Amino acid sequence: MSSRCRLVVAAIALSWWLGACGNRESVSPELAEITTKTGVAMILVPGGEFMMGSDNGGTDETPRHKVVVTRFAMDKFEVTQDQYAAFQIPDPSHFKDPKRPVEQVRWSDAALFCNERSRREGLEPAYDEITFECNFEANGYRLPTEAEWEYAARAGTDTDYDFGNLPGKLRSYACYAANSTKKTDLVGRKRPNRWGFHDMCGNVLEWCNDVYSPTYYLESPDKDPHGPAKGEKRVMRGGAWNSSDTACRAAARYAELPGITDACFARDTFGFRCVRPLTPEELELLEQPA
Repeated sequence: MSSRCRLVVAAIALSWWLGACGNRESVSPELAEITTKTGVAMILVPGGEFMMGSDNGGTDETPRHKVVVTRFAMDKFEVTQDQYAAFQIPDPSHFKDPKRPVEQVRWSDAALFCNERSRREGLEPAYDEITFECNFEANGYRLPTEAEWEYAARAGTDTDYDFGNLPGKLRSYACYAANSTKKTDLVGRKRPNRWGFHDMCGNVLEWCNDVYSPTYYLESPDKDPHGPAKGEKRVMRGGAWNSSDTACRAAARYAELPGITDACFARDTFGFRCVRPLTPEELELLEQPA
């Protein structure tokens, strides 16, 4: 086993924490964390099923439905400005700091970053850089599907936030309108969710791969949905530094123009994190008993 593939996340959610937050589950799985060839921390997410959406939120969050997700690797943190600098990519961010999330990023910019990161690690890029179609069979990086994102954000729970339904607790987990000082925060400053992911419910909105449709949940397949085939906008998830607590819920959905064919403006609330399929080595690590 490679030294870079090591189990470094033990019990991410402690039993006292689960009980205090009032979630249904009494146990959270232990997840493995790896460090990639380009020095990025990722968490290996086991496959499973969950209830996606909400019957108590926006109309585009309904109907609540069961989804099965195949295992994948996901960035522990939002992509940072120093990661852009390491690839000699100009930093578009408004709030400059190497350890803050990169923002003012269009969907197309995020897809191109995924391809460059793949090339740097000797992986097959997932995006066609003319059509921006995603090859889900490629072993390189891409943006998460909307289902993957929500699965990771929920971290095995079935509540508004992974820590429960009480928005007052959000201050410990997210940089959002109530505590942000009107700008992003350094990544990882807030408490992680149960599976070890930081800033899933705040700091910057995160681009997903999916084309957006407000009625997609009516026709979504129940296994690894990839979103509609066509559409004007792309999905964003997670809430940002200027979002309300309601906007930071795990089920909340947003959409913006991707900037593929034009120079549309990207706000200082737009960021992302990357996912990719697991390598054979990581599959072996994930399957090891805790």
